Amino acid sequence: MTKWWMIRAGDNNELIPIWKEKGLASIGWPQLGNPKQYSSKEEMKTKADAVFSEEKPQSRNSWVNQVWRFSRDIQTNDKVISYSKEKREYMVGTVLESHFYDDSVGDPNYPNTIRVKWENEFLDRDRLSQSAKNSLGSVLTVFRVDQWGAEIEKLMANPDSTPLEFDDEEEEVVVEDLVSKALVMIEDKVDKLDPWQMQELVGGLLQAMKYNVRISPKGPDGGVDVLAFKDAFGFEKPIIKVQVKHRKSSASAPEIQQLLGANPIDANSLFVSTGGFTSHAEAVAKHNSVRLVDLEELVRLVVEWYEKMPNDKRALLPLQRFYVPE
Repeated sequence: MTKWWMIRAGDNNELIPIWKEKGLASIGWPQLGNPKQYSSKEEMKTKADAVFSEEKPQSRNSWVNQVWRFSRDIQTNDKVISYSKEKREYMVGTVLESHFYDDSVGDPNYPNTIRVKWENEFLDRDRLSQSAKNSLGSVLTVFRVDQWGAEIEKLMANPDSTPLEFDDEEEEVVVEDLVSKALVMIEDKVDKLDPWQMQELVGGLLQAMKYNVRISPKGPDGGVDVLAFKDAFGFEKPIIKVQVKHRKSSASAPEIQQLLGANPIDANSLFVSTGGFTSHAEAVAKHNSVRLVDLEELVRLVVEWYEKMPNDKRALLPLQRFYVPE
């Protein structure tokens, strides 16, 4: 099967003219030197940690993976595409020569190079299916797009064919997929908090809901991690007592009973467990009107109330807003 690669033409597509003129494609990170000098990816990561010490570890790892992929995995006769934002077009080509390191053949800031025979015709982005558009929209510099190869070849072979119809239902599925993936990523971030940070996060969520909150300090808590009141003194009902369990194992029925028996006895009970609940725990909670919240629901609530949470609580879980079509 033919391998298809998407390669970004610089930060702002500034490399497209020189790629087209000289028949090449190239990526940067010259600080790493010639990637062929490294016998393993781990060796390259060590170099990246040194030269990019001020960057985030995730960024360093991503850059190493892309340079390694570009220098090791792209082979002669593979297919390559790149995108022009200004014209909203893709150019398509075939690899003639695999990786070599040379800062004199193109832009010196992008010395990792392959030879490419670019097609004369460009592919209008609007002719692609919505699924293809979204997959090709990744921000990575180098990534595989094999699943769209056949569609791209068909459109390139028939330049006068009618553009694919825009499918509202398909767009809806894509948006749902994006939202679902974002929530899963947030779940992963929440899962990495320690138990004390988790208590702070739950307290911040209740503060966003206009409750006055008391979070138990480290140490024995008597079965209650957070108390939430409607007034500053704690006299006005409803009062909510909260137990937070941040672990892989499910919360048990005795733990639900412990929360019910903790002071204040007449308070409403909320039990947060990132490991979920046993069936017996769910039955006890239902019988005693205890509100249960697992990791998935906690994340959905945090996302819903995030903008109203105190800054110090949002700092535990930095999130960035993004928009999708309605």
